[in-house]
Amino acid sequence: MPTAYVLLNSDLGSDESIIDEVKQILSAESAYFEIQGVYGVYDIVLKLIADDPEELRGTITNKIRKISKVQSTLTMMVIEEQEDL
Repeated sequence: MPTAYVLLNSDLGSDESIIDEVKQILSAESAYFEIQGVYGVYDIVLKLIADDPEELRGTITNKIRKISKVQSTLTMMVIEEQEDL
């Protein structure tokens, strides 16, 4: 299944509100997700799995990246052919 890991940088102190907003946005979608705040270069890690790669890209581009307190993102799409190796 199409899977992406999205690393997010947020405005200082806004990680919890962004996590809540992502949960609210994605709970209405058919995609499966996991989201956690982390220490390090990035503030939040999101794992997103969808039925369709276009749905996955659209969710990331049109919903996640447009959250107001998200400064930047780095998206890593999983190579589907290698998932079962």
